[in-house]
Amino acid sequence: MPSATTPAPRRSRGPLGAVVATALLVGLAACSAPSGSSQPATTTGAGTSLGWQDTLTGGSDKLDVATTVAPISSIARNIGGDRIRLRGLIPDATNSHTFEPAPSDARTLANADLIIVNGLHLEQPTLDLAEASKSAAGVIEDLGDSTLTQADWLFDFSFPESAGDPNPHLWMDVQYAIRYADLIRGWFDAADPTNAPAYDADYAAYKVRLDQLDGLIRKGVASVPAQDRKLLTYHDSWAYWAREYGFTVIGAIQASDFSDPSPQEVARLIEQIRAEKVPAVFGSEVFPSPVLEQIARESGATFVDKLRDDEPPGAPLSGEHTYLGMMKNDMTVLVGALGGDPSIFDRLDVTDTWRP
Repeated sequence: MPSATTPAPRRSRGPLGAVVATALLVGLAACSAPSGSSQPATTTGAGTSLGWQDTLTGGSDKLDVATTVAPISSIARNIGGDRIRLRGLIPDATNSHTFEPAPSDARTLANADLIIVNGLHLEQPTLDLAEASKSAAGVIEDLGDSTLTQADWLFDFSFPESAGDPNPHLWMDVQYAIRYADLIRGWFDAADPTNAPAYDADYAAYKVRLDQLDGLIRKGVASVPAQDRKLLTYHDSWAYWAREYGFTVIGAIQASDFSDPSPQEVARLIEQIRAEKVPAVFGSEVFPSPVLEQIARESGATFVDKLRDDEPPGAPLSGEHTYLGMMKNDMTVLVGALGGDPSIFDRLDVTDTWRP
């Protein structure tokens, strides 16, 4: 896997910076969509975002970037800003493990200069289509394999070692999200050196915000009573987060084949929650789980179904519909439900940090 500084093959391009900046200003003044975008016009001020639903054209005026899940798309937008066309292939609130891309996605992938995937078998059908559809100059970059060695892989109930696939949800750990941002910066620099100084500046600004988020999470965790720093979730997407921030994952409901647990497993989880005095169990807005709600009710724990691992909150082009917004939502919900101080996260600005 190439490093973040390995040059990547690319189409021949002219200078992009002045063209992009001028196009953005004209587009905003005329209340029209950004060049190459299929979405309504937005500003870059507080409360709005460019999102990641641009139409990739294969033109030489901007870098065409295809991504998979929303957290990766949001990170890429903060590095690339309006200097790229960005298309997130996997819709929000969709099971990325089983998502089957549409035939029309093949055209998007064929127009992409860079195709950025999480890897670690998170989005295998999408990766298969990318390998079959990309142009000769298109490059696929894998974040997971560029971030972890196999020695750092984590396995758990939803991702058992016997199946061979590690837990792929690295971005929930902000330290890994910083690594993702740095890798993307390097790939953009190599593919579009004319705009490398802008990508580097956008990365630096975004890292300041990510470092702030990381520090607030540590304060939020410290506010939770030590005996309550335990997680029982529906989908086991918190393994790397828990390892980094000092929590224990005591279980997950969804098995590796995405089935519900057996009655025996349900009974065991209820007893475990009672024995460990777990105050709350966490469902998902993406995966409704009556079984987990039943487990919470019978064990005496509070049921909270507001955690997200790949669906930012708010409308798609709103300022809170970002990776930062998703993490702030999760931390406020989680810390508050476990007896900590959720107000610690109130001052975190979750809007995009890139600048024209």
